[in-house]
Amino acid sequence: MPSKPENVEGYLQAGCGRCKLGGTPDCKVNRWAAELALLRGLLLGADLGEEIKWGSPCYTHGGRNILMLGALKDCAVVSFFRGAELDDPEGLLEKPGENSRFARYLRFRDAESVAEREGALRRLVSAAVDLEGSGKRAAPSDDGTLPVPAELALAFHGDPEYETAFATLTPGRRRGYLLHFNSAKQSKTRSARIAKCRPKILAGKGWNER
Repeated sequence: MPSKPENVEGYLQAGCGRCKLGGTPDCKVNRWAAELALLRGLLLGADLGEEIKWGSPCYTHGGRNILMLGALKDCAVVSFFRGAELDDPEGLLEKPGENSRFARYLRFRDAESVAEREGALRRLVSAAVDLEGSGKRAAPSDDGTLPVPAELALAFHGDPEYETAFATLTPGRRRGYLLHFNSAKQSKTRSARIAKCRPKILAGKGWNER
């Protein structure tokens, strides 16, 4: 397996490092490298911070996650963490999966679509930054008042299969995982728990089930 990238330049060259195709012509990132580079330039011009999280470029403002840049088999995408709460009169934002509650993304299939949607992308980025700056909390989960930790939302962005599996768990199992994740005081511990629990969640099991 290739190593995960340390910076966005490494990501654009070799991919996210989560599969054996990284650094090869078959890597999804390689297929959409030109579009990703164009989108990266627009995002950096929007006064956003840039770092690698979950193997992919993540863009922040004031220390808060705003969106991620990534590649699917058929397109490059800009994914907004709280896209479901953004005003989208043109109907451009799409759900990553049927059970996605918060994230929404924009698709880009060529340089022309990047140019055509530049204005819409800038408006959505500005709205997302304003939303985070407003202090308004993200929509509550279906599991009482338990918050969805930022590390779990980040994992979902990089792994739609994980998000779908979590959403289809029973309410009790989801609540158990949220309690387990949120009880960790440090971000790195929450991230480690989220990664470790992935196989069980994909199997439809609770965190304390064998």
